[in-house]
Amino acid sequence: MRQLDGDSVAAARTAHKLMRDDGTPPAGVVDSLVASSWERCRAFGLGEDARPNYDPLPHDILDTEREANRRLIQHARPVMEALREKIVNTESMVVLTDIQGLILHSLGDDDFLERAEKVALRPGVVWSEACKGTNAVGTALTEEAPVIIHGPEHFLTANHILTCSAVPIADHLGKTVGCLDVSGDWRSYQRHTMALVHMSGQLIENHLFETGFPDAIVLRLHGSPEAVGTLCQGMVAVAPEGGMLSANRSALYMLGMGLPGLRCHTFLSLFGQPVSTLFEHARREPDGLLPLVTFNGTRVFAQVALGNRLRKACQPMIHMAIEDSPAGGGQRGAAIDTGASAGKIRALAAGADVRRPAGAPAASLGALESLKTGDAQVEAAITKLQRVVGRDIAVLIQGETGTGKELVARALHADSPRRSGPFVAVNCASIPDGLIESELFGYEDGAFTGARKKGAIGKIMLANGGTLFLDEIGDMPMNLQARLLRVLQERVVVPLGSTKAYPLDASIICATNRRVKDRIAEGQFREDLYYRLNGLLVKLPPLRERTDLPAVVASIIREELRLPQLRVSDAVLAMFRNHPWPGNLRQLSNLLRTAAVMTGPDQVIREEHLPDDFLDDMTAIPAGSAEMPAPAVQAPGGLAARRLEELELSAIQQALAETGGNVSEASRRLGISRNTIYRKLRGN
Repeated sequence: MRQLDGDSVAAARTAHKLMRDDGTPPAGVVDSLVASSWERCRAFGLGEDARPNYDPLPHDILDTEREANRRLIQHARPVMEALREKIVNTESMVVLTDIQGLILHSLGDDDFLERAEKVALRPGVVWSEACKGTNAVGTALTEEAPVIIHGPEHFLTANHILTCSAVPIADHLGKTVGCLDVSGDWRSYQRHTMALVHMSGQLIENHLFETGFPDAIVLRLHGSPEAVGTLCQGMVAVAPEGGMLSANRSALYMLGMGLPGLRCHTFLSLFGQPVSTLFEHARREPDGLLPLVTFNGTRVFAQVALGNRLRKACQPMIHMAIEDSPAGGGQRGAAIDTGASAGKIRALAAGADVRRPAGAPAASLGALESLKTGDAQVEAAITKLQRVVGRDIAVLIQGETGTGKELVARALHADSPRRSGPFVAVNCASIPDGLIESELFGYEDGAFTGARKKGAIGKIMLANGGTLFLDEIGDMPMNLQARLLRVLQERVVVPLGSTKAYPLDASIICATNRRVKDRIAEGQFREDLYYRLNGLLVKLPPLRERTDLPAVVASIIREELRLPQLRVSDAVLAMFRNHPWPGNLRQLSNLLRTAAVMTGPDQVIREEHLPDDFLDDMTAIPAGSAEMPAPAVQAPGGLAARRLEELELSAIQQALAETGGNVSEASRRLGISRNTIYRKLRGN
C-alpha cells in the first residue's frame, strides 16, 4: 500500500493547480489510480469547486435499499462496532455502502459528527464517483480494489478535509455487493487505518461466505495447519455432487486460479479425491484437518463443515455406522433409509455418480461411453481406449489445450480395474524446473536445503495402486526423462537422496498439446521414452473441428452448470459453429457460465449475453461463412494452425497488458501455465 505523507499532499495540490491551468489531469504527479479517477470525474462533467448534492434519499427509498441489503448489513454491523472501538478518538467514521455507493449504515466519533454532517457521511447519501468525485468509496467500487484517498487527492475541493480508506466487499458468490470505509479528518490520518479496514472487510466477507451455502460443503483451508480458523484462511464451497461452487479471495490466491477457473472443476478434478472423502471426514473427524493436494501440487489443510440444511439432511447418515471406530468393535452398521436426500448422500459416500439427470441412462453406462456425444473423431478415440482398459498398455492422449485430455484420462481410470485406487494428475509444465524432480520422485530427509524432515513421498508413488496422469509430458525437462524411462521399465521409484527402490504398481496415462515427434526432431524429447509411453496414441479433435457442438453445449449446461432449463438461441449456436475456439472446451465452458448469469427470466442465451472478447473475435471471421472450415487433417504449418497460434499469442499479450506484465496473474486468468506463456512468447 502506498505511503501518505506531506509530499503526497503537496503533489495533489500541485496537480489540482496544473489541472485548472491545462484542463486535464497531469501525468506522473499523483498516483495513477487517483489520476484515472480524476479523468473519470472530468468525463462526468464535474467541476473541482462544484458544491455536491449532500441531500439524503427519502426514508422510504432508504428503507427499501436497506431491506435489499439486509444480509450485508446484518453481518457488517457487529464488525463495524468492533472497528469503531479500534479507531475511537481519531475523529473518524465507519461507513457501510451498497454497490452504488449509497450509505446504508454509519458509526462515528461524537466530536467528528458535526463536521461529518457538512460532507454528508450519513445514511441515505450516495458516494459514487459520479456524485461525489474521487473518493475512497466510489473509487474502490469502480476499481474493485482497496483504496486510500487523502486530503486534496479528492477531486472536489469540498471533500479535501477528509482522508478515506475503503475496501469493496464481495458476497459468497464473489460478486461485489458493497463497500466498507473509514473516513476522518485528513490531519488525523493513522497509517494503520487501512489495515484495520481491510481486515474488517475480510471478516464481513467470511461471514457472508459461511452463511451463503446452507446446502453445500464448506472447506476452511490454508497451507499452514495453524492458520486454519484464522482471518487469513481460505474458504471453498463444494456442492454435494462434487462441483466447485465458489471460494473467497484468500482461497483463490492459495489455489492460484480465478473464480471462473475454479468453477470449471469438481472436487475430484481439483484435489484428485472423490467428494465422498469430505462426507466421510465430516463423519469421523468433524473438527480435524484433512490434508489435500491440488492437481498442480498445492498442499493445503482443510476443515470440513456441512451447511446447515445439508447437515440436517445428512444427520441420519452421519450417525449411521458405515464402519464403526475401533473402540466400537469395528462392526458394520445397518443402512437406515431416511428418504431421497439421505439416499443421495449414501450414493455419494459410495463414490457413485449422482449428477446424471432424471431420464438419463442408468449408471451402468461406462465413464468412457458417456463421453460419446456424436462426433466421429471422438467416438473413434474412445472406442480405441475402451479396448485397452485394464490391459496395462500405456496411453498417450494428444490434443490442443482445453480439448478434454484430463477428462478422458479420468474416465479411463474410472472404467479400469484400478478405479478404487488414486488418480494422481501432474502438469509437467506447471511445476518449476528446480522442483519437478522432488515433486515426481519424492525425497528423503536432508536430500537438499529446505527439504522437509522425514522427507516427502512423490507424485509417482502417490499413484501406487491407481493411475498416474502426466499432462504436458512434452514439456518435461530432458534430465528427468531418463529417470522416468527407468521407472517405466523397472517399475520402481528411487526418491532423491535415497538408495532404496520402492516398487510401483500404477497405470500410466500421458497427455500433450505438442507434437512429440517434432520435439524429438528438435532434440527436446527422448525417442525411447516416446515409444515407451506411446502404447496407444489417441488424438482429440479441437472444438472447431467437432460435429457434435450442440450436444457438447447441452452436456456442459446439464452436467457442469446444472441448469437444465437454460437454452441457447439458434443465432448464438450458429456463432458457436463459426468460432475458432482457441481455448476449446475450457473456453466454451467459461463462456456459457458467464452468459448464463446474464440471461433474463426466459433463460435463453442470446448475442447480447456473450462476452465482448468473444464478439470481437467473431468480427475477424468473414461474413457469410456458415461454418468454420474443419478439415479432418490439418498440417501443422497450415493456415488454420497459424491462425490459432496468432489468437493464442494475442490472448496472452492482452492478458499481460491487463495485468501490467504479471505473468503469474496472466496464467491464472488464461488457465495455462507460466511455462506455456514463456514458450509462446518465444515463438516455440
